[in-house]
Amino acid sequence: MKELVEYLVNNLVDDTEGISIEEKERGNFVDLIITVPQGEMGKIIGKQGRIAKAIRSVVKAASSKLSKKYNVEICEKK
Repeated sequence: MKELVEYLVNNLVDDTEGISIEEKERGNFVDLIITVPQGEMGKIIGKQGRIAKAIRSVVKAASSKLSKKYNVEICEKK
């Protein structure tokens, strides 16, 4: 799942070097934390959060056959 999110995010931003994706497991739940530089944040979130919602929808659809639930978080790199 991490590879899928990495592929989606890398095709949205210009600076792929500043992007990091971390996977944290908590039982049946997995948090995918996307850390993005401040200048690229708008490209990941999109207008009114539409791109972020689309990323979450794709992850939810891809994980429907798996036994784990995925949560996507977008954080700003400091």
